[in-house]
Amino acid sequence: MIAQPSASSASIAKNLSNPIDQVVSVNNRPVISVETDVDVPVLIVGGGPIGLALAGDLGFRGIASHLVERTDGVVHQPKMDLVGIRTMEYCRRWGIVPWVMDAGYNRDYPQDCAWVTSLNGYEFGREYFASPRQEAGPPQSPQKRERCPQNFFDPVLKKFAERSTLTTFGYQTELVAFEERADHVVATLRDIVSGEERVVRARYMVGCDGGASVVRDRLGIKMSGEATLTFTTNVVFRCDGLEQLHPLKPAYRYIFIGPDGTWATLVAINGRDQWRFSLVGDTTRRTPDEAEVRKAIHRAVGREFDFEILSMLPWVRRQLVADSYGSQRVFLAGDSAHLTSPTGGFGMNTGIQDAVNLSWKLAGALDGWGGPDLLRSYEVEQRPVAIRNVTEATENLKRMLSPRVLSPDPLIFEQGEQAERARAEFGDQYTELMRREWFSIGIHLGYVYENSPIVVPDGTPPPVDTVSTYEQTARPGSRAPHIWLAPDRSILDEFGRDFVLLRFGDDAPDPTAFTQAATERGLPLHIVAIADEAARTLYDALLVLVRPDGQVAWRSDTLPADVGAILDVVRGFADRSQAMAQGDAA
Repeated sequence: MIAQPSASSASIAKNLSNPIDQVVSVNNRPVISVETDVDVPVLIVGGGPIGLALAGDLGFRGIASHLVERTDGVVHQPKMDLVGIRTMEYCRRWGIVPWVMDAGYNRDYPQDCAWVTSLNGYEFGREYFASPRQEAGPPQSPQKRERCPQNFFDPVLKKFAERSTLTTFGYQTELVAFEERADHVVATLRDIVSGEERVVRARYMVGCDGGASVVRDRLGIKMSGEATLTFTTNVVFRCDGLEQLHPLKPAYRYIFIGPDGTWATLVAINGRDQWRFSLVGDTTRRTPDEAEVRKAIHRAVGREFDFEILSMLPWVRRQLVADSYGSQRVFLAGDSAHLTSPTGGFGMNTGIQDAVNLSWKLAGALDGWGGPDLLRSYEVEQRPVAIRNVTEATENLKRMLSPRVLSPDPLIFEQGEQAERARAEFGDQYTELMRREWFSIGIHLGYVYENSPIVVPDGTPPPVDTVSTYEQTARPGSRAPHIWLAPDRSILDEFGRDFVLLRFGDDAPDPTAFTQAATERGLPLHIVAIADEAARTLYDALLVLVRPDGQVAWRSDTLPADVGAILDVVRGFADRSQAMAQGDAA
């Protein structure tokens, strides 16, 4: 069923029934410059967190979109619960951090991870973590990770997407077919309730429609990797006061280990009365019935008790990345582009990076300042990040399931002092093994867009790719480093909408040439003077050009001989080798 757009949104999209016949201005920037009759600049297929984030970020940039989703949008089985630190930096940019914190998760609930035989059995060990409210943030960021399961996070992102009034929504609407043409895409949509079909013309289309992506299938794009890691069944159940049914300290996540190895996990899905139990199988396809699931939950808790099953979902863990991220006008983002085990919490957060990376490039193409390499760079930049992240997630899964392979000593399940010593030894080893998953700031912040056609290298060697640690760098292709410029004012707060040229100190070169060249090209750019010696040292250059997504595009202590050539590279209009030659000459 098609949701009715707001009045302002209707004036932009003409209720998606007639082509746009005028240029609409938002924040003094054109929403779209019409070259062919289209109904909407961007059609988004899929209304999960990635589609909603993309719609929201496009609206943040003054770009209208229409989002369609097969379901009614209600999340019965939250597939994610960790909003990573980079995603929270984007939320800070969007001004929605309070929405995330107040979304519904109990921010006073302990976030420990513990490995046990059962909740009324033996505890092998645990990693202690403060509650979301009390957890301290790392020095490398103005934000910290947040616990916000998808059933809470999706409504936050929906509210964000609605805020600009530039997004219209079509829930219970599916994509039937599409045809890509030279300057637009023609898509056929079907209302699932009424069966009514209609045609929508969009300048670009993005498939955020999950692992079984219709968009990816219609494009004929295959995925590479491991198609089956495990068959798993998730069960969300309600039990008020579960903590009173066992003697262990509360934890966000419990991992259950028996004589046959790791067999299940239990997660506090709202920090109150709802829990997600995951019965982890192997590569054998089977779906347990409710009776088997109830028995397994009783085994995990270590006693019989009453609980209400809210939903059950059999699913398959995969390690797959799309061989291509799209075509000239149709792109993939999120699970349609990469499928990963949830071990580590990388899946959704990688997809949000997809959305932010793609959004500003779509804006550049629609506003007319982006060249042919701008949208092409999306796959070049994001696909290696996905390969890196899904690989790490699979390694996390292997570490979690390692007791299956190593066959734990039967003594650890017995009573007595010798058994206690064996449990302590096993627990210490498992605790150390699992730390890589719990401490992964390098995955979230340390990604680098190496070999991007729209990044100008400065000749410095790439940083070491680490997982549990992260050293900030302003080397081109990296995330622009955080530093506090004033209380509650991060240098990251300068980035987001446009290109930003940071000028460190009064002795930095005059940026007028950049301003003039950007104006001539219609490139959104503004200059920010930074009079902070620590920031200057951190960025290690007098001039640093930061992209709208917050990644460093270029840096130098001197003005290039041809400033326009640098800007032409970062907006996708020129070969970066020309700009690199300028750097060598300088």
